[in-house]
Amino acid sequence: MGVAVGIVFIVLFLTGLLGTAFGVFLRVLAALLIALPLQAGAQWLHRRTRLPQGLALLLVALLVVGALGGAGWLFSTRIGGQVQELQQQLPQALRDVQERARGTEWGQWLANENLDFGRLTGGGSAWMGRITGIFSTTFSVLADAYVIIFLSLFIALQPKLYRAGLVMLVPKPGRTRAHEVLDKISDTLVKWVLGRLVSMLAVGVLTALGLWALGMPLAWVLALFAGLVTFIPNIGPIISMVPALLLAFFHGGPTEALYVLALYLGVQTLESAAVSPVVQQRLILLPPALIFVGQLVIGSFTGLLGLTLATPIIAIGVILVKMLYVQDVLGDESVDL
Repeated sequence: MGVAVGIVFIVLFLTGLLGTAFGVFLRVLAALLIALPLQAGAQWLHRRTRLPQGLALLLVALLVVGALGGAGWLFSTRIGGQVQELQQQLPQALRDVQERARGTEWGQWLANENLDFGRLTGGGSAWMGRITGIFSTTFSVLADAYVIIFLSLFIALQPKLYRAGLVMLVPKPGRTRAHEVLDKISDTLVKWVLGRLVSMLAVGVLTALGLWALGMPLAWVLALFAGLVTFIPNIGPIISMVPALLLAFFHGGPTEALYVLALYLGVQTLESAAVSPVVQQRLILLPPALIFVGQLVIGSFTGLLGLTLATPIIAIGVILVKMLYVQDVLGDESVDL
C-alpha cells in the first residue's frame, strides 16, 4: 500500500513538473515570436543602411512601439467607450436571445424535455462571464507580458549568444546541422508571425467595413476583437462571431443576425482562400486538421496561451521530424520543407 501511494505521488510530481516545464517553454516561445521578427527587421535595416546592429534593432523596436502607441492613442477614446458599452449590452443580448428561443417551437420542445436554457449555457451570468473573460483576456494579453517582453528583448539583443549556448549541447559532428535546423525554425516563425499580422489586419478592416455597412452598433470594437483573435487560427474566428451575433440578434433580430453571420463567414472564407495563401505561401504547409487537433490538445492542458501558440509548436515539431528523422535518419531528401 505504501509503495502504491509513493508511486502515485511520484507520478503526480512528474506530471506537475512536466506541466511547469511546458509552461516555461510556452513563454520562451512567445518571447521568440517577438524577438525573431525584431531581429529580422534589424538585420534588414542593417543591410540597407549599414547601421550598427544594435542601433538598427533600437530603431525597429521604437518603430513598433510608436506604431502600437499611435494606434492605441488614435482609437483609445472611441474603442474604450465601446468596450464598456459592449460589456453592458452583451448580458442583455444573451437574455433576449434566451427569451426569443423560448418562444420558438424548438425552444418549447427543449422546455418540454426539461432542458433549462440557463443550465444549458451554464447560467446566464456564468456563460456571459466566459465570453467577457475571453474578450478581456484577448484584449489585454498581459498576464505574462512582463516576463515575455523582457525575455524577448534579451534574446533580440544577443541572439548569437543564446544560439551558441544551445548548439554547444549538440555533439560536434551535428553542430552544423543544428545551425541549419535553427535557421529553418527561425525563418518559419518569423514568416508565421508576419502572416498572422497581415491576416489580422485584413480581417479587422474587412469586418469593420462590413459591420459599418450593415449599420451594426459597436462596429469598431467588434472589428478590433475579430482582428485580434484571428491570431488564433481556426478557433479565433468562431470566438469572434459570438458577441457580434448576440448583438445583431438583440438589436435587429434573426435577419440581422443572419446578415452578420454571412459577413463573418465571408470575411473568414476570403482570408483563408486569398490572404493566408498569399502571405504564407513559402511557409511549411500544415494540414488544417493537424492544426485543429493540436489546438484542442495543447489548449486543453495549457489554456489560452497554449491555444494561441499551438500552430508554431506544431510547425517546430514538423520541422524537427522532417529534417532530423525523415532526411537524416531515413535519408529521404525529396521531402519538401
